[in-house]
Amino acid sequence: MKPAIDFYFDFSSPYSYIASEWIGAVAARHGRTVNWRAILLGATFQVSGLRPPAEFPMKREYLFRDVARSAAFAGVPLRMPEPFPIPTQNAARVFWWLKAQDPAQAVAWARAGLRAYFARGVNLSDAVALKALCAEAGLDAEAAEAAWNDPQWKLALKQANEQAIAAGVFGAPFVVVDGEPFWGNDRQAQIEAWLTAGPPRGLE
Repeated sequence: MKPAIDFYFDFSSPYSYIASEWIGAVAARHGRTVNWRAILLGATFQVSGLRPPAEFPMKREYLFRDVARSAAFAGVPLRMPEPFPIPTQNAARVFWWLKAQDPAQAVAWARAGLRAYFARGVNLSDAVALKALCAEAGLDAEAAEAAWNDPQWKLALKQANEQAIAAGVFGAPFVVVDGEPFWGNDRQAQIEAWLTAGPPRGLE
């Protein structure tokens, strides 16, 4: 079996949302599976020294235009949420709680959470809204709330962040194919080429 593709994402990253809509199909076309990994960009920023582009007025204006353009290009529905960005540790903890039980259900939750925030404006940082989304997604909402408050899943997310940083992840989405890192939603064509033919000449 061919190695899985690692897909690092943050629930508050619009580019993660767009990439989440194509990564599964790309992998399937090449006989691969996807290992989804929820992380917090804030943790990577602390180590890399980077700052969220939305903090800078010029970059924020461009970010909003580029996200809208990128979503339209990909045919993905988008309604840029307000507030943005938001803390998403609780949604990420639910992901890791689910992944320990059923990885497919964790992926379904990841897609539901990303779509809810970026297509419908559901505030994932609001406990009431998040709990309602859990129920809507077919989860036991009470159990999900208990999970995101459980030290076990807080630690699981912390470890996931540490593992991502150790792997060189500094942004999202971040895709790793056979050890080769690709950062950003705009790397789809390069990922496809790598999966089709391997490293380009000069990088073997």
